[in-house]
This record gives sequence, C-alpha cells and structure tokens, in this order.
Amino acid sequence: MGTDDMLIDNSRNQEQLDLNYLKLYYGKLFPHADMFKWLAYGHDGKHPGCDQSYVGRREFSFTLDSDIYIRFQSFYSSSDMEKAIKEKCPVKIDIGPVYSVDPAKRLAYGQGGDNAFTPVERELIFDIDISDYDDVRYCCSGADVCSDCWPLMTVAIKVIDFTLRDDFGFDHILWVYSGRRGVHCWVCDGKARRLNNEQRSAISDYIRVYKGSENSQKKVSLVGQALHPFLSRSYTEVLRSFFEDKLLCTQNLFLNEERYEKILEMIPDECFNIVAVTSELRGKWMDNKRSKDDINTTRWGHLKHSLQSSKQKAQGLRRCVEEIVFAFTYPRLDMEVSKHMNHLLKAPFCIHPKTGRVCVPIDPNRCEEFDPAAVPTLSQLLGELNAAGLTTEGEDEFDRTSLGEAIRYFRSSFLFPLLKSCKEEIEAAYNTEIQQSKNSMSW
Repeated sequence: MGTDDMLIDNSRNQEQLDLNYLKLYYGKLFPHADMFKWLAYGHDGKHPGCDQSYVGRREFSFTLDSDIYIRFQSFYSSSDMEKAIKEKCPVKIDIGPVYSVDPAKRLAYGQGGDNAFTPVERELIFDIDISDYDDVRYCCSGADVCSDCWPLMTVAIKVIDFTLRDDFGFDHILWVYSGRRGVHCWVCDGKARRLNNEQRSAISDYIRVYKGSENSQKKVSLVGQALHPFLSRSYTEVLRSFFEDKLLCTQNLFLNEERYEKILEMIPDECFNIVAVTSELRGKWMDNKRSKDDINTTRWGHLKHSLQSSKQKAQGLRRCVEEIVFAFTYPRLDMEVSKHMNHLLKAPFCIHPKTGRVCVPIDPNRCEEFDPAAVPTLSQLLGELNAAGLTTEGEDEFDRTSLGEAIRYFRSSFLFPLLKSCKEEIEAAYNTEIQQSKNSMSW
C-alpha cells in the first residue's frame, strides 16, 4: 500500500461531523460514568474522608456547533454530566483544572485572599503534535500524517512514558490519540495533580531537549562530557535505532543536496576544521550518487565516520552525531500546556470534528502496534451498532463495536488501578487526620 493510501487527514478520509450521529454516539457509546469516575479520583464515594465538593470544582468546557464556546461548566454527579453532554451535544469537550471553588460560581469570589478563585489541582499533561516535526519529515506536512511519519509519535510515547515512570515514579499515566495528528499524555497520580506551576516547569524542562526556533539552524545542543543518564538511555534504547533503521530511509534524509546540506549545517561552527569535514563529505556524496546501496544509509555512515573518527579531537564534533539524531527524533513538547495548571485539554473518547475519529487511549507498552488509520470513526461505529442489532441483557452497547477494546483497556489498565490507589490515599489521609485529632485532644 502506498503512502497516499495511508494518509489520515486528506480529503478522502475526513468526515463531515453529523450532529445527529454525534447525539447517537453520546447516547449509546460515550463512557460517561467511566469518565466521571476518573475525574472524581475516588471522591464520589461514601467514605468519610471523601471531599464531596471535589469533582464539582472541576472545569469542563464545551465547543458547540458553529464554534460556540462554553467554559466553566461543572458537574456534581455522573448523571448531571451525562445529561448536559446529551443536551448540548458538544463537538468537543475540554477538561480543565480543579479550582478552589465551583467554577460555575466563580463570579461570586475574588481573585485574591482565602476565597480566591484559583486552580488547585490539575493532571500533569503533555501535548505532542506531528506538525511540530515538519522540518524533519518529507512525506507529509501540517495536519497530514502517514505510516512513515506517525512512528515519531511512537518514539515520543516511549521516551516520555519511561522517564515519567522511572525517573519521577509516576504510575497512573494515560496516553490518548488526539483524533488527528498527535498524542496527549495525562499523568494522574496524586503527587502529579498537586504540582504547582514551578514544579511542572521543572519537569518539563528536565524532559525538553529540542529548543530551537524557526530562525536557528541548530535546535539541539547537548552539553557536557557525557549525556545525562536519561538522555543516554533514550538515545541507546530508542532514538538511535529508530533513526538509523527507519527514519533515515522512510524520510530519505540524505536523498539530495538540499536535504544533506540541512544536516551539514548542524555541525557546530566552533569546530576549527568544520570546512575540511564538510568538504570531504560533499566530495564523497557527489561521487556516490549512483551507489547500489541505500544512499541515505551510506551517507549517514560517511558522516558518522568523519565526525567520530580518532583524528577529530573536538568534543563538539563527536557529540554532533548524537545531536543530529536528537534533532530528528526527540519528542517536541508544547511547553506552555505542561507548565501551567490552567490549561484545558481535549477529553478522551471525544470525536475529532475534522476526521470523525475517536480520541482513543494508546497502550504505551504496545504503542508500535497503534495505527491511527485504523481508529474507528463516528459513522463506522454507528454502522456497527446498526449491523449488530439489539443488545442482550447485561451487554454494553460499545461491546458490539470496535470501540469496545479501547474502553476495556481504559478501564482495566488505567481506571481500575487508579481508583484503587485513590481509595487507599483517601483512607490513609483520613486515618492520619483522625490520629492527629486524637493526639491534639490528649494534650
């Protein structure tokens, strides 16, 4: 199958969002109860340690048909949320932070003092968009994505998921397909939700490597005699093999002069013999235009040999090979989304209005298998419902569609372990509070 057949966001695969279809989706397939349980984090129970106001202080926003935008929606029960979604039929649902007070009643509170309207909890979130890789992919651009460039998102998931779990100790991480051209990450541990803006910035800066602007040629600079252990692990376990085994050839990075000159410009200017190195490489590449071997692999081999050979004493030259790999493969974050608590992010299981595809969860342990072109669309799901006929007793509607696997994964691998942890945390906090109360009374 050719690349053109694998495009996700071209005109052949875009759906005109039908509001009648969307109403049916919200009525029959959208997992209202599961979404509410997730965002309540155990506080919808009857345990005396539950904060009954918690979920009611969460902001939801709805984008309605004709770009009508409604912010600061709040709900105290799953049934209230479900009723509002079915009645308003939003083409997009965004989830914001938990505020100090009910966001729907924010106007009754000031911006300062003890009763200020301010965000107090928010998942640590990451937003990664394939269009931010346009300078290193040649198969697609903008919102288009195909089987040759989507693996850049797979690499991003692998690198970020591992460091969040291994370096920061987070356990409850939800990866979600954006429905069109990227992925979203929700880190839902209690300690992640309670991070302030400075702490979020610190984690984001720890992860960030790609820092270039449109006007700077060198967008990755790896300083120091040795890579940070996190970066070294990412390079040896994920990035290097992906770059050399896949990206080099699928993107034809050294195919012509325009492309390889772009890579040569990444060699640092401060190296005293840069002219000799680049001149030698250009000479080789002009001579082997008709090589029987893959031209991208061959030219990359030449470049590595020239920069890493023993005669090159400058640390900058040897490090340059790693910088090139990082520049082409390392995750590119929307830093503002991650740094600030008050950002909203599209809810899982929404329908993307441009593609009609569902924003389904992605299993980070099997992310290489995820194919965005195979994600079900709204019309496909309703067609499956019609073909399946009537439900049997005890059967969920979604089990008769290709959405069933995504919801089951959401429940078993994310929601149930998360809620177990939340209930244990609520119990522990309650017991601590009781013990402190007893201690104070004993005095």
